[in-house]
Amino acid sequence: MSCKIRHLFGLLFLFVALASSATPQDSALQKFLQDFAERANLGDVRPTKYIAAVAHLHDDDRQQILVYLIGPTWCGSGGCTVLILVPKESSYTMLAEISVAQQPIRVLDTKSNGWHDLGVWVRGGGIQPGYEAKLSFNGKEYPTNPTVPPAQRIESNVPGKVLVSRDASGIALYPK
Repeated sequence: MSCKIRHLFGLLFLFVALASSATPQDSALQKFLQDFAERANLGDVRPTKYIAAVAHLHDDDRQQILVYLIGPTWCGSGGCTVLILVPKESSYTMLAEISVAQQPIRVLDTKSNGWHDLGVWVRGGGIQPGYEAKLSFNGKEYPTNPTVPPAQRIESNVPGKVLVSRDASGIALYPK
């Protein structure tokens, strides 16, 4: 087999491995989220739905999973909980847990400490009409609440990619 063909097969294998290593419907992700929900001990988590999106927040070959949790346990008048997870072996570790975020959620083109900033919508819970907040990585973590500093109101148009759209509805964490 020629060197070019071996190289193409190697690239194809790497692409398939990366694409299948963590998908929003991954059973390992679902198991991690179920364990997380049960450990939170916040009441009935059975009605929980989630939206998961693969993100590349850091300029390396590792992907992160952004998870938007939906349901009475995770949402209040100001929004719902967002998790940022990093694949680790056959499970995940948590990079961030962000409260009171609303859709849409974007990965911004801007960066802080080598990581992309996030844009989350903030409204409700006394905040009207709402605005997009920028969450910047401080070298260790993202802010946990987009309504207070160090989160910042975005005053102008910042380019980015929508990960969780405004109309996304989620899938059941505990399928029937």
